[in-house]
Amino acid sequence: MIDPVEVPGRRTSAWVLLLHTITFRQARALVPAALAFGATRGLDGGALTVVALVVGVTLLSLLGAAVTWWRFSYADTETAMVVTRGLLSRSVRTVPLDRVRGVEVEAPALHRLFGLVRVRIDAAAGSTGGTEEELLVDGVPQAEGDRLRARLLARRARVVAGDVAAAGTEGAVAPPAEEPEEEIARFDRRWLLYAPLVGSYLAVPLAAIGALFRLLDEVPDRFVPDLDRPDLPDGTVAAGAVAIAVVLLALGSIVGSAVVNWGFRLVRRGGSLIAVRGLVTRRHTELEIDRIRGCTVSQGVGMRLVGAARASALVTGLGDAARRGQLLPLGPHAEAWSLAGRLVEHPGPLIAHPPAARRRSVVRATALGLLVLVAGAVLTALHGWWPVLVAGAVLTALGVPLGLARYAALGHAAGPRSFAVRSGWLVREHTVLQGRAVVGWQVRQSVVQRRAGLVTVLACVGAGTGGYAARDIAADEAAAFARTASGSWAATLTPYG
Repeated sequence: MIDPVEVPGRRTSAWVLLLHTITFRQARALVPAALAFGATRGLDGGALTVVALVVGVTLLSLLGAAVTWWRFSYADTETAMVVTRGLLSRSVRTVPLDRVRGVEVEAPALHRLFGLVRVRIDAAAGSTGGTEEELLVDGVPQAEGDRLRARLLARRARVVAGDVAAAGTEGAVAPPAEEPEEEIARFDRRWLLYAPLVGSYLAVPLAAIGALFRLLDEVPDRFVPDLDRPDLPDGTVAAGAVAIAVVLLALGSIVGSAVVNWGFRLVRRGGSLIAVRGLVTRRHTELEIDRIRGCTVSQGVGMRLVGAARASALVTGLGDAARRGQLLPLGPHAEAWSLAGRLVEHPGPLIAHPPAARRRSVVRATALGLLVLVAGAVLTALHGWWPVLVAGAVLTALGVPLGLARYAALGHAAGPRSFAVRSGWLVREHTVLQGRAVVGWQVRQSVVQRRAGLVTVLACVGAGTGGYAARDIAADEAAAFARTASGSWAATLTPYG
């Protein structure tokens, strides 16, 4: 461990005090308490009480921001990144530079107002808090953020003493000369039309519309304008309301996608992939290519209908990989696969799973409907409750195509340098992984699978979700698949029967 006394630490910009005070970052927990206090007291003082509460919370936020800023420092040495924080309980985190997996430079709207950014550093050094970022340096100037990014990910030799002196800061390491960029992908604004078919982009407008209706319900009747209602049938009014809601959802999803992905560019610079995106919050994410172990191309039901897809990189040690590993947030299916193919070689056509897997998929999809159907038959015979019987028949009928669709999504393939697995109906994920990414294999077999001669083979990797499964493959193919995918060491897997 590096002694923090011997490492000259740097402070973030003093402007971060004002920024954190405005956003109540250190005093957010006090806001609910202040509101509860005001509700208990009844706000008898009127506006004066409200002002006093606001001023009190703001001063506490400023005090907390000042203490946090005063006791926070960071230092990038020749071999490690060191972050020191805490007043009563001091914390010193040291991350070797060779453990850094990715660096993201964020510039939210308020940060840009003060000319600041925050730098998130992912490292394979572990974190005792599962939700805590590996390292976060919040509130440094844009130039310092770029310097940190270049220093941590460039993997270059130390600069000469003359370059250090030219940097103008004691102990600083000058960033390497800019390398030529190769643009790999650029977001086409026409792709925003895919957004209404993506569930994640629909979530925000759905929540907004729900909150709006709830707010309108809370408004007293005396404040609601008395508008003359047109003389239309109730069905027409309901259809109009549904049409307006659908239009608002579509527009909201498009706006949400534009805010997140505006100006998206993916470029290659030296040994790194750099993704830049965002309208309100501008993000600059850099990933080392030699840390990429695979790619995933995912498609929702609606995206498959129009030929759209997403592409993400699987990077070892990368936190929040679902967002930071995105190579193409939304685009044509062919574009996503073209991008994935540049990083990982596809092993070839997928192998269809045996008929027993199809039967098992259909049985699992129709099981609930069959139970409701049996219950409905009993209730119809005893009490004449036929709606349950009809519901069971409908669920069973719908389960058949659902099971067939789930089976059609299954597939696996193995080649000399990579392997692929595919599964999912609601969201179909096609993952291609390098053979060297596998750190272990797990073969699982339930009682039903054993009777059907099927197994689920799980490839354990140190990237992405940590494990990728080939579900319901023939039991006698499991060992050969693992051996072809990762090498002879997997030959110890015993075929199941």
